Amino acid sequence: MRLGTDIIEIERIKQAYARNPQIIRKILSPKELEFFELLQNEQRQIEFLAGRFCVKEAYSKALGTGLIHPLKMAGISVLNDKTGRPVLSQGPILDSVLLSISHSHSVAMATCLIDLSENEIKQSLLEKGFKL
Repeated sequence: MRLGTDIIEIERIKQAYARNPQIIRKILSPKELEFFELLQNEQRQIEFLAGRFCVKEAYSKALGTGLIHPLKMAGISVLNDKTGRPVLSQGPILDSVLLSISHSHSVAMATCLIDLSENEIKQSLLEKGFKL
């Protein structure tokens, strides 16, 4: 079992987005980008972006790889199921992954739990071309 957690100040994401709006294409998958563009409120867009940034960092930490080639943020997709729960829909390991994303006024944080053994995670990543 592996656990990853990340936290970021929402203001940092807001400033990065203001400097370079194209940053969303490096962070969000195409499906996440569709959802982002439907959000009417800029503050909600920034919170969404910060949450997705955190959950992808947490996922990469739980994998034990960090964000290294071939893993890129835009290649990981986290969508919400019909109850609103975040679910990994694209990434090197999809099964046995539990996600949680939270926001406050000033920070976003996320936790990822991969309920597989260390060897199962390593084997799956090697099969997908990761150099460990």
